[in-house]
Amino acid sequence: MKIYAFEGAGGQAREREIPTPAPVGHEVLLRLTHSGVCHSDVHIRDGQLGASLGDEPVVAGHEMAGEVVAVGEAVTGVAVGDVRLVFPWTGCAECEDCLAGHDERCPDQRNLGVRRFGGYAEMVHVPHERYLLDVAGVDTAWAATLACSGLTAYSAVRKVLREGRPDDEIVVLGTGGVGLMAVAVLKALGHRRITAVDVDRDRLATARELGAADTVDSSPVDGSTDAARKRLRAVTGGGAAGIVDFVNSGATARFALDSLARDGKLVQVGLFGGEMALPTNLMPLKRLTLQGSYVGTLEELRAVVELARSGRLPRTPIISRPLTAESVNDSLDDLARGAVPGRIVLTAAT
Repeated sequence: MKIYAFEGAGGQAREREIPTPAPVGHEVLLRLTHSGVCHSDVHIRDGQLGASLGDEPVVAGHEMAGEVVAVGEAVTGVAVGDVRLVFPWTGCAECEDCLAGHDERCPDQRNLGVRRFGGYAEMVHVPHERYLLDVAGVDTAWAATLACSGLTAYSAVRKVLREGRPDDEIVVLGTGGVGLMAVAVLKALGHRRITAVDVDRDRLATARELGAADTVDSSPVDGSTDAARKRLRAVTGGGAAGIVDFVNSGATARFALDSLARDGKLVQVGLFGGEMALPTNLMPLKRLTLQGSYVGTLEELRAVVELARSGRLPRTPIISRPLTAESVNDSLDDLARGAVPGRIVLTAAT
């Protein structure tokens, strides 16, 4: 089978031919039809996020959907010919967290597209049929994006929402592919007060189309974001109840912290990186909460798929490109430049 693999930090994906694995036990082999491109893959390409870029090639891509072509002898509930979405955030399947359905907490992470071969390939070898979801009724290209973009957004926004408070001021900071999905998820969950913040006006316009009640352009003026901070505080009536930072640089983290109301919560998701000086007296005085969020659980992904199937989840923009080494490289370069208004999905030739 063909793989499009990175063989060194910062290098280009190259096409290689490797033996096609034969699934045994509960393993399943899928022929990939759609593979989403995530900004995390830029970090993986550059040797971050725990992906080894030593002697072994790395096949990134963790938003995967395709057709089952072979199953192990112990597989039940999945048959050759079925179309399935892959939950890529797999653990050891043996520890207490994995057995409780929290593979994402496993200390021995075996994520597809990070520690194991992922979606930039002709096929993917899935370790157990429980990681496959039926997405009948959902466009397969869009469904592929739900495994990371949808799941990450859903898990993060659920951490800032308070039950029975649809008019809490919730801010989505950064409207790339995952940030736009967060706006869509909030809308699908019935939230009414959503404010999107970004430096890109086109993305902010898309955020409004997806359900944002307000938008704030955070472009610096004379090197300062003070005007944007004041605008955000005005829009949110003095501060936000919750902010989800999908950039999470040192600058955006401090911008977010300063924009919270009393009892506000900042959830950090983005992997841009940086540092923030935390004013320790501010935390108790304003009773603030700071929390990280990374991907989500298998059950949360099932909930996202049901939102999509119900028609309540607004569809985020999808950019289709062929599943080739050239497209992998071009797509990651475009993401690194911030030149992607939505989510790229690589589609296999039929």
